[in-house]
Amino acid sequence: MKSLFDASHNKEIIDRINSLSHTSQAEWGKMNVPQMLAHCQAPLNVAYGELKLKRGLMGILFGTLIKNKLTKDERPFDRSLPTDKAFIVNSQQEFEIEKNKLIKAVKKFEDIGPAGITKDAHPFFGKISAAEWDILQWKHLDHHLRQFGA
Repeated sequence: MKSLFDASHNKEIIDRINSLSHTSQAEWGKMNVPQMLAHCQAPLNVAYGELKLKRGLMGILFGTLIKNKLTKDERPFDRSLPTDKAFIVNSQQEFEIEKNKLIKAVKKFEDIGPAGITKDAHPFFGKISAAEWDILQWKHLDHHLRQFGA
């Protein structure tokens, strides 16, 4: 599995982000490309402990089971996975601003390393290791970059 902690893998994601343009079209889903760039920052900010979200009942009941499935399976995320309401971006966003903010957030993952990842519980998955954060962040970014052909 690729890792955002690894410099070459981190650069790969950043290069894919840089391959997007304001005219990139989604192959599925409802977001436009600036909204997707803004959306992808939120889970990273949760991993850094900068965005705090409460656990809901569904996460308490099913979070660990789903986390184990998603982190142990090397396949990419399916197109039909639900989005947490806290991560939905409906407002219009500025492409270049959101692209630069996402690149900075991705680079930060490598820079702070596993020790810099929050020890707080994930808002859906519960107790989660830095390695599991890494897997989920990689898969999430890959999912949305594939959504826009990058």
